[in-house]
Amino acid sequence: MPSEGRCWETLQALRSSNKGRLCYHRDWLLRGEDVLEECMTLPKLSSYSGWVVDHLMCSQSPVRNSACSPASSATPNGTKESPHTESVVLQSSRGIKVEGCIRMYELVHRMKGTEGLRQWQEEQERKVRALSEMASEQLKRFDERKELKQHKEFQDLREVMEKSSREALGHQEKLKAEHRHRAKILNLKLREAEQQRLKQAEQERLRREEGQGRLRSLYALQEEVLQLSQQLDASEQHRDLLQIDLAAARTRGNQLCSLISGIIRATSESGYPTAENQAEAERALQEMRDLLTNLGQEITRACEDKKRQDEEEAQVKLQESQMQQGPEAHKESPAPSQGPGGKQNEDLQVKVQDSTMQWYQQLQDGATQCVLAFEGLTNSKDNQAKKIKMDLQKAATIPVSQISTIAGSKLKEIFDKIHSLLSGKTVQSGGRAVSVTLTPQGLDFVQYKLAEKFVKQGEEEVASHHEAAFPIAVVASGIWDLHPRVGELILAHLHKKCPYSVPFYPAFKEGMALEDYQRMLGYQVKDSKVEQQDNFLKRMSGMIRLYAAIIQLRWPYGNRQEVHPHGLNHGWRWLAQILNMEPLSDVTATLLFDFLEVCGHALMKQYQVQFWKMIILIKEDYFPRIEAITSAGQMGSFIRLKQFLEKCLQRKEIPVPKGFLTSSFWRS
Repeated sequence: MPSEGRCWETLQALRSSNKGRLCYHRDWLLRGEDVLEECMTLPKLSSYSGWVVDHLMCSQSPVRNSACSPASSATPNGTKESPHTESVVLQSSRGIKVEGCIRMYELVHRMKGTEGLRQWQEEQERKVRALSEMASEQLKRFDERKELKQHKEFQDLREVMEKSSREALGHQEKLKAEHRHRAKILNLKLREAEQQRLKQAEQERLRREEGQGRLRSLYALQEEVLQLSQQLDASEQHRDLLQIDLAAARTRGNQLCSLISGIIRATSESGYPTAENQAEAERALQEMRDLLTNLGQEITRACEDKKRQDEEEAQVKLQESQMQQGPEAHKESPAPSQGPGGKQNEDLQVKVQDSTMQWYQQLQDGATQCVLAFEGLTNSKDNQAKKIKMDLQKAATIPVSQISTIAGSKLKEIFDKIHSLLSGKTVQSGGRAVSVTLTPQGLDFVQYKLAEKFVKQGEEEVASHHEAAFPIAVVASGIWDLHPRVGELILAHLHKKCPYSVPFYPAFKEGMALEDYQRMLGYQVKDSKVEQQDNFLKRMSGMIRLYAAIIQLRWPYGNRQEVHPHGLNHGWRWLAQILNMEPLSDVTATLLFDFLEVCGHALMKQYQVQFWKMIILIKEDYFPRIEAITSAGQMGSFIRLKQFLEKCLQRKEIPVPKGFLTSSFWRS
């Protein structure tokens, strides 16, 4: 049917229009502004809208169908209009109505969309507000919980701080109370100390005044004793008249002089002399006076006897000349007794035996000749000679300084180096090749410096570390065995620095300076200041220990069948001679202890019963003599010696000295 076909064409035309091409979705409300924009756009009619409306109206009315003829009609102005134009004009009210419906529909549709959008927006806003309120509430709760937690932590911290503060305040109060208490005690102590200081200052002033008075008195006593000693020396001219031992009297006089000098020296080191020192010096002076008085009486008696004897002889001669008979047989009267027949003199001596003094002097002369032999080397101004001298001295002394108890192999290396140097071989010293053949005086110089270094090690190293005596002594003994002159120079240096190793007590001579006499006794004097007694005894002890170790040790790699060049027999001689001499305060006891502690075990094995007899002699006869001359402040060395010997007698054995080199040492 024609009308149905036109309807389909109309629908097709509508679909092809702008509105027909619009897409509508169920969720158009969600598109927002796009929907509103489309609704607000004014609708536009297609260019075919008039034709569509015309056909629709023609299909509904015959009149309209007849009117739909293509004939033309005239316009009021006389112009002709086309049938199409007329149709549009006739039907404009209908089109306007349709268009109005369409616009009304669109308006309703837009209003619905706007209302839906508004409602959606309001819903979303409500949701957003709800979520915002919920988030705000949660944030508030979070802030409240956080604030509560912070408040709680702050409260805990404040409680802790308050507690700490209370404790600190309590502790502070306690400390203040203690401080006040201590300050009170300290003030009391300070007052007591000040009072004590004033008291001590007053006592010190009185003691100083008394000490100065005693010191002046000691010097006066010393002066008088020295004058008496000179008078004693002057009695030598009556030697032939006296029947007593004048040497013993002179020796005792020298001992008394030395005793007073020792008291003055000891007191000058410790401060001022005590009443005991003064009393001891006065006893020495009184003994000196008594000695001189007795000697004067003996001299007077001897002179009277001599005078009487001369008178008797003159009378006899006179009688003989008057007699006419032949001469009668004359019987010599017996000589006066020189003392208890065969009995040892009760007083000991200070002077050493003549043979020992000759031996001592020979050693000193040998050392002097050795010095003269290399005098040209020491006094040379030539730089090359000075360099050779320095290299030789280092090569001789440095190995001795390296001697220790580390290992026997190390000790053998040192011994071989010294032996090679003395044998004329080249040795390395300080990276340089050194030999005694570099100069004619080289051997004398090395021997002298080597011996001097051995003794110096005893004076310094052994004095500080007693165990060091044995490794030094065994090397010295081995060198002595192969080079005897070195051994003689060792003895010369030892006797010069420590005269008690002879043993020898130098006597004070008239006109001798006190410092020179102190040097002869072994003291070091620098700038008119004498070394302290403790340091002096320490040095003497070190050298005696070295000597006691040398006489008992042999170099283990040498010829064991040969006799020791200076063996235990010299130690026995030293011990016997020192016991035949008057002891010196503090010195004799110290040296006896050092000698017996180092060498006593070897002497015990060598001399056995004879050795123990000598020990008993020391205890019974010599101890009282040492104790008699030892002041209260110097009893330490005597007590140490006494306890050592009493313990040895109790155990019937002298212990092996500490640090003695055993066979295991030489295997290391």
